[in-house]
Amino acid sequence: MSDRNATRRGVLKGIGATAAAAVGGAALSGTVAAAGPWESVESPTGNTLHDVEYTATGAYAVAGGGIVLERTSTGWQKVLGGGPTGNGNSLFGADVTDDGKALWFVGASGAIGEYDVESGVLTDHSAPMDVTNNFNDVSVTGDAGEANVYVAGDSGKMYYSFENGASQTWDYTTPGSGSAINAVDFHGVRSGHIVDGNKSVFVTDDGSTWDKIGLADANVNFYGVDSDGPNDVWISGGGGMIFHWNGSEWTPTDTGDAGLRDIEVTDDDSTGYTVGGGGKVYALGGGDWTQEETPAGENLKAVVRGGTDIAVGSGGTILEK
Repeated sequence: MSDRNATRRGVLKGIGATAAAAVGGAALSGTVAAAGPWESVESPTGNTLHDVEYTATGAYAVAGGGIVLERTSTGWQKVLGGGPTGNGNSLFGADVTDDGKALWFVGASGAIGEYDVESGVLTDHSAPMDVTNNFNDVSVTGDAGEANVYVAGDSGKMYYSFENGASQTWDYTTPGSGSAINAVDFHGVRSGHIVDGNKSVFVTDDGSTWDKIGLADANVNFYGVDSDGPNDVWISGGGGMIFHWNGSEWTPTDTGDAGLRDIEVTDDDSTGYTVGGGGKVYALGGGDWTQEETPAGENLKAVVRGGTDIAVGSGGTILEK
């Protein structure tokens, strides 16, 4: 992982603690961890929660209907109810600036919002270049007010602004065949990876041009990506599949049959989580992916590590550990 991403995640983890087709595959433990500590907590919405992130003031989650939740000392609370435009467009992806001060989120009908977690000010960046297609995910690099913003489009386009999403600063490119880009993650200022609906993985080192690096014969859709460096990429997908790129080959792991919607692994690849259908959570440790016991059967959409690990999903489900 790059120093940039390692530093950011280390900072946000500390903040969270204080705020409340390769040959051979990775090993998989088929047993469920005994009496796992994941707990279900009360949610102020029944809408599907699509993403969760740690910021400088704590954890936030984004949901259907344009809802944004904040984790406070008294529980989760709704801080936004209509999304960046006020029209209630569902929010599908979120990310936070390197300093943790700005939460960015994207969603249906071209919705893009920038929320200052310290002042509570919401800035609407929706419909860049008059685009009103659905946006599935977002990755931002740099500090609040000076961020590079990368938005994954449902039409197969990557939209980007190197000037904090200001009007007239957006451009786009179509990395692949036009299939929906499901997830994006950057490990450097302009270096990162995306996955699309055509079972493809792409890499960039300038933020604007993309090259395909896989994945041959995967036979499953890709839903989540954790870009930890040019030679350290994790992919989660359908059929319970996990793939890891080490710079020379892809190593697959088959966890079962649950579609895995998100994946997050530590800098040194020692620990991590992937989550998906039926409330499934798998934890990485000692080179093995082990299923952990959870109290909910709802489909999980996203996971974040921090002082408290958090997974979110359908029906407003929030799990904490």
